[in-house]
Amino acid sequence: MIGNDWDKVLDSVWKSEGFNRFMNNVKTEYKKNTCYPEFNNIFNALKLTSYKDTKIVIIGQDPYHGEGEAHGLSFSVQDGVKLPPSLQNIFKELYNDLGIKNGTTGDLTPWARQGVLLLNSVLTVIKDKAASHKELGWQLLTDHIIKLLNQKEEPVVFILWGNFARSKKKYITNNKHLVIESAHPSPLSAYNGFFGSKPFSKANNFLKENKIKEVDFTLLNH
Repeated sequence: MIGNDWDKVLDSVWKSEGFNRFMNNVKTEYKKNTCYPEFNNIFNALKLTSYKDTKIVIIGQDPYHGEGEAHGLSFSVQDGVKLPPSLQNIFKELYNDLGIKNGTTGDLTPWARQGVLLLNSVLTVIKDKAASHKELGWQLLTDHIIKLLNQKEEPVVFILWGNFARSKKKYITNNKHLVIESAHPSPLSAYNGFFGSKPFSKANNFLKENKIKEVDFTLLNH
């Protein structure tokens, strides 16, 4: 299904009747409507970042609903697509925090390849209709994924931006892990505590303290 250790970790889910019924509903939605991301990219976050390799989790709400934007990674857009306002603010904070200047591409795949799980809570959306699949049932799966990550022996950083992501904090009970939370990077809330929160240096300092390789947040056009 995924092609890495998530297949084994989520084996009971993939084989369950309930999940297969649910995925048939998702397929029906894709036949009836234009949905994002492309069907083959729905599980991109898991495909690019294995369970074993996950060291940072950035939880998003649901995919971008504009044409050509979403590709299965929270906050990320495909190369060549105009940067959404939230991502522009993430890059501003990254520059103020670590002096890393990104901005030509919004494709966060290089982060994912280094162990940053870019997980949306809801993995699909209907074109031009934000939160249209909020009630479809994705959160049963993605909440389960957060609980499984909470069970990891190795320390993990969970980055929770905004009230929706913060609502997942209840699943992170293992005190080995670090939770970084602040306002959402959206222009509506970024000045309420997102700017100046320094999530990137905090995450890397924690990884370093735990002798885990830090993440290079630089994005080169690729």
